[in-house]
Amino acid sequence: MSGPQCCENPPALNPVSGSGHVEKLGGLDAYVSGSLDSKLCVILISDVFGYEAPNLRALADKVGASGFYVVVPDYFYGDPFDASNQERPISLWIKDHGAIPPENQFHFPFSQDKGFEDTKPVIEAVKTKGITAIGAAGMCWGAKVVVELSKQELVQAAVLLHPSFVTVDDIKGGKVPIAILGAEIDQVSPPALLKQFEEILASKPEVNSYVKIYPKVAHGWTVRYKTDDPEAVKAAEEAHKEMLDWFVTYVK
Repeated sequence: MSGPQCCENPPALNPVSGSGHVEKLGGLDAYVSGSLDSKLCVILISDVFGYEAPNLRALADKVGASGFYVVVPDYFYGDPFDASNQERPISLWIKDHGAIPPENQFHFPFSQDKGFEDTKPVIEAVKTKGITAIGAAGMCWGAKVVVELSKQELVQAAVLLHPSFVTVDDIKGGKVPIAILGAEIDQVSPPALLKQFEEILASKPEVNSYVKIYPKVAHGWTVRYKTDDPEAVKAAEEAHKEMLDWFVTYVK
């Protein structure tokens, strides 16, 4: 399921934002931050607005400062969703990025298979740099890609932040420690669905898991917040800390 909430509060993209740099990794442009000396990598997989979002890059810098080598790939090949282009709504844009054509523009089956496949060479590329363990976090669109990586055990830990398109079957298939951070106000992955995820994970003691529904926040809150809104910043930073704690625990 996707809809208006996936596209609310679009960021002002900035290709030079962040303290890291852009380089080619596995065939994709990627924003890179942190140090290779750690041998531990975190891949951040964006929402539909892509890898030039300043808040996302700031999060990458924060994770990098904690000792990880951080990679934020450009899965949309320079073509992130543009909410201001009324001639190309999300239902049309998404067809160019791996979607099944929808009957209803806000409710449709969707495959992030391309994002998953694009991640494989990125993982191989970071391994050639000496990386020995990898965690992946996905926001909205990116969460589905992370789930697929978890199913194939291509990463050591997973975090889903206000996920989109993730299903009960996806959660059943996950094989690595997973944290799911959701919003109370979320039409895309409502609390009732997250509770189902929690129940499934509770029945899988072999997979360490954590599910939290943050009160009074909406879908997208971890990366699409206003930096001049103290409450929004605080709520986002709380989720960032939980994500980082998860990686510190399981990416070793």
